[in-house]
Amino acid sequence: MDLGRDATRRFFNWFYWSINLGAVLSLLVVAFIQQNISFLLGYSIPVGCVGLAFFIFLFATPVFITKPPMGSQVSSMLKLALQNCCPQLWQRHSARDRQCARVLADERSPQPGASPQEDIANFQVLVKILPVMVTLVPYWMVYFQMQSTYVLQGLHLHIPNIFPANPANISVALRAQGSSYTIPEAWLLLANVVVVLILVPLKDRLIDPLLLRCKLLPSALQKMALGMFFGFTSVIVAGVLEMERLHYIHHNETVSQQIGEVLYNAAPLSIWWQIPQYLLIGISEIFASIPGLEFAYSEAPRSMQGAIMGIFFCLSGVGSLLGSSLVALLSLPGGWLHCPKDFGNINNCRMDLYFFLLAGIQAVTALLFVWIAGRYERASQGPASHSRFSRDRG
Repeated sequence: MDLGRDATRRFFNWFYWSINLGAVLSLLVVAFIQQNISFLLGYSIPVGCVGLAFFIFLFATPVFITKPPMGSQVSSMLKLALQNCCPQLWQRHSARDRQCARVLADERSPQPGASPQEDIANFQVLVKILPVMVTLVPYWMVYFQMQSTYVLQGLHLHIPNIFPANPANISVALRAQGSSYTIPEAWLLLANVVVVLILVPLKDRLIDPLLLRCKLLPSALQKMALGMFFGFTSVIVAGVLEMERLHYIHHNETVSQQIGEVLYNAAPLSIWWQIPQYLLIGISEIFASIPGLEFAYSEAPRSMQGAIMGIFFCLSGVGSLLGSSLVALLSLPGGWLHCPKDFGNINNCRMDLYFFLLAGIQAVTALLFVWIAGRYERASQGPASHSRFSRDRG
């Protein structure tokens, strides 16, 4: 906390890098076992890892830096929001609070926490931060497509076997054992993960220091806008690939492939054509998600850093939920994704239009984000010293 903003930026770079290091093990090992051997066996591996992490966390608690509870900042912010938005309702609520305070005055011990002046200062900062974070929600709608519709699209593309069907230089027993092993569809997510694992150290050790020396290092908000652009290009590429896939389907050019217990009629296009959209979403993650964490942490008052980080992750979940809700809406009769005869079969759907709709939503909100971020940066450059003093006091 005492090393300045550069240390905060570097911390979140490596924090995010370590998350993706765990994802490599999950995708390479767990996904292969789940798709080709046993889903239950594959699922038990992350269950064991979570249990191990829990015990490590418990044993490591003596080395953690902890601070005593100071009361709920969230409840204070909600009270101030109620006071500003609904003054009549706030008056009735505060009257009940005063009555309860008089009844329990002798029974309660004073609770530590921020003063009313600090609460108001924190609330003013929160009001400035929230619009920036809310306009990031459509990006999360695009980002989580790689774990949902991108996977569904990949199941309807040709997935090659890991081992050739009839190699001349392999034994009959190994041929019989290995010919059924197909490349796990989830391995395409490795393109996203590998981009993060390679570019984060490169960015942290080479690119950012060089830009910093040249005084060209973009702000966190500028990086987030760039991340939205790469997310936009990813979903556009996915839409174009889906149009090409449907072209083969409509001309009855399909291949049958067994994934688990389900038979898919896939287009003869190789699943490797999905790599560009995964690479682009990985690049967007570096520019949007990591700087987003940095922005949420560094711009929040010190007493509210945990709450603001929680809001950041909450809004990413809102984006995922909105994306799923949009899929459910378009799956109703008459929608682009309505498949009444074979649920999950996208060969008679128009998922390409869904991708283009997401691209349009992302483009509009990216422009809105640029406008809001510009106003935020201009406002923060004016009373910079005052806002920094308020955050330090918090």
